[in-house]
Amino acid sequence: MPDPMSRPLIPRGAEDGGGHLEVVSDPNNPVVGVLGTGDVSRSLATRLLAAGYQVVVGSRTPNRFVKLFPEEAKVTTQMEAASQADLVFVAVYPEHHSTLVSLKPALAGKTLVDVSNGLRISRDGPSNAELLADIFPESFIVKGFNTISAWTLQTGPRDGNRQVFLCSDSQKAKNSVKQICHRMGFIPIDMGLLSSSLEIENQPLYLFPSWHIPFICTLSLFVFFYFYNFTRDVLHPYISTGKNAFYKMPVDTVNLSLPSVALVMLALVYLPGLNAAYLQLWRGTKYRRFPNWLDRWLTLRKQFGLCSFLCAVLHAIYSLSLPMRKSARFKLINEAYRQVKDGVADSWVDADVWRMELYLSVGIMALGLLSLLAVTSLPSVAGTVNWREFSFVQSSLGHGALTMATVHTLVYGWDRAFDRSQYRFCLPPTFVLVLILPCVVLLGRLALFVPCVAGRLRKIRRGWERSRHVGFALPPERGFSGAEDVSNV
Repeated sequence: MPDPMSRPLIPRGAEDGGGHLEVVSDPNNPVVGVLGTGDVSRSLATRLLAAGYQVVVGSRTPNRFVKLFPEEAKVTTQMEAASQADLVFVAVYPEHHSTLVSLKPALAGKTLVDVSNGLRISRDGPSNAELLADIFPESFIVKGFNTISAWTLQTGPRDGNRQVFLCSDSQKAKNSVKQICHRMGFIPIDMGLLSSSLEIENQPLYLFPSWHIPFICTLSLFVFFYFYNFTRDVLHPYISTGKNAFYKMPVDTVNLSLPSVALVMLALVYLPGLNAAYLQLWRGTKYRRFPNWLDRWLTLRKQFGLCSFLCAVLHAIYSLSLPMRKSARFKLINEAYRQVKDGVADSWVDADVWRMELYLSVGIMALGLLSLLAVTSLPSVAGTVNWREFSFVQSSLGHGALTMATVHTLVYGWDRAFDRSQYRFCLPPTFVLVLILPCVVLLGRLALFVPCVAGRLRKIRRGWERSRHVGFALPPERGFSGAEDVSNV
């Protein structure tokens, strides 16, 4: 059976030199009307014609807009379109719905599809579709196609943008619109009664709803670490010795702040799963809901991880750019001149060399694992792996990435944490603050490998409850660690 998604919007060979569209309409198909002449109206008419429907467009001034529509679409008055059509798409701005009152007799008993959206997110209602239902009580109102852009309607469903959310109080009317969705190549999603129309109308107006908290958290951490590093590395030498180090602000200070944010954000990805595991152990059951804040945190782990990945990539780019700065060249020349002046023959220091070699090696491995996590989180990639594979990458390899990033920071710190000169203004080095949360997560993870803890957690997740005295025997399973699914609660 051919895939309807592969059907082109305009059939091959359908255009001649004059740009005419060859449409083979089935006389058994209903006549579909479109009220309005905007971008959505033209896109709907074009797509409906390509799906084989007869289309009649209603306009207050048909002669003015007739050339904007395909030749096969009949552009006429609103009354005539409403009278001829069996099903009507209302592609008119909601503030102009009242101008359609004169069409009540012609639209009585017919299905009206409201494709409008509001100007802002509405919490209380009523929705545009419900207001339209009040204007046309004798018609069957269906809310749909408002989440699909005019471009998608015109070019056809591609790039995964196939879902059309529908709701109506009339199941028959909704089924007729579902059939049209299938013919046009889209996938209808039944959202229930017309009371759900407010939710559907709000969907296109949300601006990255799942990213608000991760973005604010990332920005807040960056601002904190930036000013912390500025205080220690720029402000301290200026106040204590009068040395001007403000040139560090655009690159050095930013490059010190980015990895700090990346590591803390990565720890925040796995901390909620750890909290959930210990909460289940404390409660002795998995059948009690998590607190709302923890439940919300668990659903935002993907966004936290991608923010961490962004900061890590920027840190790598900034680090590669460090030698290209004028300040780095001047420092290198001055250091070489100082060594010649002091008669230093060899400035090689084994400890510093090993520190940098290990620091770079572990950092590259951490970035590689983090890149794998980011790629696997993409829907197109996640859909090609099974749940066990996805869980292994996101949990086991994810903790491996956190471990590598923590070791990367530890190698950077090495013995600097015990150097009193590093505590400027009595403030500890930045890496000391950064390591607190990742170490807590990794140590908490290791505690779940203790056999008695791992066995108890596994029993709880298989339905055992502490408050019920029921015999419970775990099935034998070799090599079980008891902590594999901590991050997938």
